Amino acid sequence: MTPEDLATQIKTWGVELGFQQVGITGIDLQEDERHLHNWLEQDMHGDMAYMQRHGNKRTRPEQLRPGTIRVISARMDYLPPRARPTQSVLADGKLAFISRYALGRDYHKVMRARLKKLAQRITEEARPHGWRVFTDSAPVLEKALARNAGLGWIGKHSNLLHPQVGSWFFLGEIYTDLPLPTDEKFAGEHCGACTACIDICPTRAIVAPYQVDARRCISYLTIEYRGVIPEEFRRAMGNRIYGCDDCQLVCPWNRFAQYTAEPDYQPRHGLDELSLVECFLWSEDKFNEKTEGSAIRRIGYESWLRNTAIALGNAPTSATVINALNQRKEHPSSLVREHVNWALAQHA
Repeated sequence: MTPEDLATQIKTWGVELGFQQVGITGIDLQEDERHLHNWLEQDMHGDMAYMQRHGNKRTRPEQLRPGTIRVISARMDYLPPRARPTQSVLADGKLAFISRYALGRDYHKVMRARLKKLAQRITEEARPHGWRVFTDSAPVLEKALARNAGLGWIGKHSNLLHPQVGSWFFLGEIYTDLPLPTDEKFAGEHCGACTACIDICPTRAIVAPYQVDARRCISYLTIEYRGVIPEEFRRAMGNRIYGCDDCQLVCPWNRFAQYTAEPDYQPRHGLDELSLVECFLWSEDKFNEKTEGSAIRRIGYESWLRNTAIALGNAPTSATVINALNQRKEHPSSLVREHVNWALAQHA
């Protein structure tokens, strides 16, 4: 099988395994490395120390996996068709909003398993090769690699966009030493004069086109950050307890978004219409039960209560809300108590 034939087969096998698009690129990321270093120098990564700790492994694939000369980049759509409409959840202050990507099974597990199958199929049906798969699981500059592989362009909100499907998709990679022909880099940036994502951001985290200050981002604050959430952002968080999809919701390109047919990405445990009071009163065992196999599990019970306390502080005042908050007023965690007391003060 020629390298050209193999590249074609890889894309066919990828679709058979459930990916919607597969592209191939080289490993030159010099321009993106400069952009990353500038972002880090401005401390926009917040407490994500690992962004600096890995040095240039993120932008130099051959350092992460020696021998790598090509990257196979794959896209998998995740927007669930059966979830309660996003806007209706955001508009209901009694409900908990969870980012659409986290409503179903943990995408890290789903994507990684499929990518491994693809890499193994290449070995079995074509030729042995050195490889390693990634799904947001190591220092990989996945959006830049996907752009270079022809899967889309990076929008002003810093997400990857494709003109036919928008941005509701996951990305994963296979680093390989196979000398495969590469696809053309996606030409141009097609956001034009649109600033919808910048204008809608509740905490003004998109500080300039193509530049997000993680320290202001609700997704960072509710998922990555483990400390006391600054008061200046709490009201703006509304009922968002895990992630934020606002910049994707308003993006004009997402009118072309495709719903996923993947069963693993359908909502589980009623997470698409979850009562704030109910999930705030979960015990730690109940939290672990309801988030089993979910990406949500990684934030831990303490952050879950912290985030939900803020949302309850923003909820319509009621005896039920106040009673729920009072039940956590003496919680052993000072982090939880801090946010519960703030929430109660909003209803005073």
